[in-house]
Amino acid sequence: MSVMEKRSVLLEDKYTLREGYAFMTGIQALVRLPLVQRELDLKAGHNTAGYISGYRGSPLGGYDQQLARNKKLLDEHYVKFQPGVNEDLAATALWGTQQAELSGEGKYDGVFGIWYGKGPGVDRSGDVLRHANFAGTSKFGGVLALMGDDHTAESSTTCNQSEFAMLDAMIPVLNPSSVQEIIDFGIIGWMLSRYSGCWVGLKCVHDTVEATSTINVDVARLKLELPNDFNFPVDGLNIRFPDTPQAQERRMHEFKVDAVRSFCRANKLDRTIWPGGNAKIGIVTVGKSYLDTRLAFDELGIDETGAEKFGVRLYKVAMPWPLEPQGILEFAKGLDLIIVVEEKRALIEPQIKEFLYDLSNRPKVIGKTDETGEPLFRTAGALDPNHIAATIARRILTFRTDEKLKKRLQEMEIRMDSSLLPQESMVRLPYFCSGCPHNTSTVVPEGSIAMAGIGCHYMVQWMDRDTIGFTHMGAEGANWVGQAPFSTRKHIFQNIGDGTYFHSGTMAIRAAVSSGINITYKILFNDAVAMTGGQGFDGPMTVQSIIQQMYAEGAKRVDVVSDEPEKFTQSSGIPANVKVYDRKDLDILQR
Repeated sequence: MSVMEKRSVLLEDKYTLREGYAFMTGIQALVRLPLVQRELDLKAGHNTAGYISGYRGSPLGGYDQQLARNKKLLDEHYVKFQPGVNEDLAATALWGTQQAELSGEGKYDGVFGIWYGKGPGVDRSGDVLRHANFAGTSKFGGVLALMGDDHTAESSTTCNQSEFAMLDAMIPVLNPSSVQEIIDFGIIGWMLSRYSGCWVGLKCVHDTVEATSTINVDVARLKLELPNDFNFPVDGLNIRFPDTPQAQERRMHEFKVDAVRSFCRANKLDRTIWPGGNAKIGIVTVGKSYLDTRLAFDELGIDETGAEKFGVRLYKVAMPWPLEPQGILEFAKGLDLIIVVEEKRALIEPQIKEFLYDLSNRPKVIGKTDETGEPLFRTAGALDPNHIAATIARRILTFRTDEKLKKRLQEMEIRMDSSLLPQESMVRLPYFCSGCPHNTSTVVPEGSIAMAGIGCHYMVQWMDRDTIGFTHMGAEGANWVGQAPFSTRKHIFQNIGDGTYFHSGTMAIRAAVSSGINITYKILFNDAVAMTGGQGFDGPMTVQSIIQQMYAEGAKRVDVVSDEPEKFTQSSGIPANVKVYDRKDLDILQR
């Protein structure tokens, strides 16, 4: 009888353990990443430091909290965490880390960085992401861009898929499918970033970053190597000064993308999971969809042995853009059909079709549509493992006859019939937390209307309080600038959260003042970014400073409404021309 070895387990193992296994969440894995990179650099003889900045948002809403809680550990590893005022300014700071050695005044051999932001933050940062990526990364630096994608808008105002924003900025994308791969792809990403001179995107969805897992913490098992089939230009691919836009474009299109693909090929990032013997069907998938596909095979009762029996190959993509072609071409040999399983818009599928186009004996490729052009895997929403399973089973049965699989498919189709599923009898809409001042602050007088924005007050759109419409973060009220000249209404109220105000909202107020429209902003001040964990602002802000700023911007009148009006007096810094009201008098004030 074998005896299981026991060892003491500490909470900090997820950050400090360097051999064996540790239990952690995806967010904690992202905290661990820079600690590991610093140690790897020291072992290689490089004295580097780390820098992390970004802006919180689902599914990365708690990342900043975990970083702040581990400040001592980060400091010990020379990793600085600086929350960003907003996403694009944070990305600009990351760009700055790669410039640290250009003037010969850098303290370290290089600075490796992490930028983080949810999907809308990726979108608003497109300008700096493009500039910084084309400028390049330093030799011992490198930048990971964490894209927090909310595919089904569970906590967002749009359904996000950030790969195409990264593609447009020509930033390579790695798509992990597990907590283990968050660590692995993070280390791989920094090495790739240094090698190619590119920023590297790391896709983060709640299925991975909010998951927990026991992972192998020994990154030495990765055995990464540099390609031997890529020829660098004489001046290399890293950041430099002086530089020109034309030279940056040439490096990107003629060298950097090829360098990225060579790195992917040398380290076999994309790989065949099931070779499938004499296979006729190949399935290509990536990230979360890989997990859904494996679950689909489980539902069908098909393991690797079964896949070989049915003539099925399985290929897992790590880097969906730019897709590495040689691995795909090798995988496609002998196949009659390739099924691409990926969420949202097709990214891998068109690249595969491009690679195979010139082959005389190429397989059919289906994914978003089937062989006849009919919809197959939906672009909107999320993919369902049952639908994936049924699609795979139907294609297998066109090549092989198997009564057991046919029966499983029939049972699955019955389970998927929505008419047979129980209907929801009760739907509960989200509401303000008990005691939240926004609950009364967002009420407007009869006959008036308000507009919503990003934050908790977004919810008032489905409450009985005459609030319509919203904008993206930081543009609250700017839509009224365009609407007012063409509306019979003379005035509106605009809600704006204090977190949004600090992030970028002052620009919208400036635009409203500049246009001369009639609008009353309600700056909902509660000293917390409540929807992402209740964090404080990433910098100093008080009621007094907001008053001063609003008058400086040209506001005609500023009033304060509070449950505790006695706190806001001239002796506390409130200007003499500012009136302070009790919250119970809000309705009178608004009229």
